[in-house]
Amino acid sequence: MTKNTQSLSAMSGFNIADPTQIDRLEGKVSEAEWAARLDLAATYRLCAMHGWSDLVFTHISVRLPDENGEERFLINPYGVMFDEMTASSLVKIDLNGKLCQDTPYFINPAGFTIHSAIHAAREDAGCVIHVHTPYGIAVSVQKKGLRRYTQFSMQVFNDLAYHDYEGIALELDERERIVKDLGDKSLMLLRNHGTLTLGQTCGTAFLRMYFLENACKTQILAQAVGGEAHLHEEPEDMGHKVYAQGAPAFIPGMGDNLVWPGLMRKLQRTNPGFDY
Repeated sequence: MTKNTQSLSAMSGFNIADPTQIDRLEGKVSEAEWAARLDLAATYRLCAMHGWSDLVFTHISVRLPDENGEERFLINPYGVMFDEMTASSLVKIDLNGKLCQDTPYFINPAGFTIHSAIHAAREDAGCVIHVHTPYGIAVSVQKKGLRRYTQFSMQVFNDLAYHDYEGIALELDERERIVKDLGDKSLMLLRNHGTLTLGQTCGTAFLRMYFLENACKTQILAQAVGGEAHLHEEPEDMGHKVYAQGAPAFIPGMGDNLVWPGLMRKLQRTNPGFDY
């Protein structure tokens, strides 16, 4: 089977449920799953806070602990905005795209293609973030990709992979090429498409996306002065040095614990309700 089994043509004449009006799942799922749901819902709202959403057309996922030897992950309900995401509205599916809970929602077929590929292939992919931003896409179309123009870029440059554009990700056989291109890297530019990061935790994946998106944004801003002749790119050895200096930030329990609690406090002040 090469096509995603969910038919886009079948998704007509529906109403998307308000995520605050569905049944709350706390106490109805395991403590581990509820904790994962809280972190993932928060990650959606944090991405919205930073301007990384694209209406409902991109996705973030979290792998759940195995249940009876079966791998499952959480992903967004299609039609729910990032800034209104709740823990209870997230959809649990297996690696074949089968729904593993009662839910009024369905999922984005392209999200299933990309995220199932990475969760199945990478044990360290506890969380996968994929976004479409103007700056990320603008760098993804450049033949030379991300450059060593800024400290932002050098902190992720050595861990960045590229995947060529194949259209909207509805073809399931694209998964093996995504995995092959990603290799052992933790960040990816999907050509003509967007950015992607992964991490063992939501905090680590988010921090990687923060650096990658800011690297792309500052590159585009710098290039506005008129091209390479006006810009200074650091040499490869400096890139290696800065990457090594910044690497501890992405060790689970280091950078994520440094920024994640503060992000949660800010989220509770500015956009509470993700924990419904």
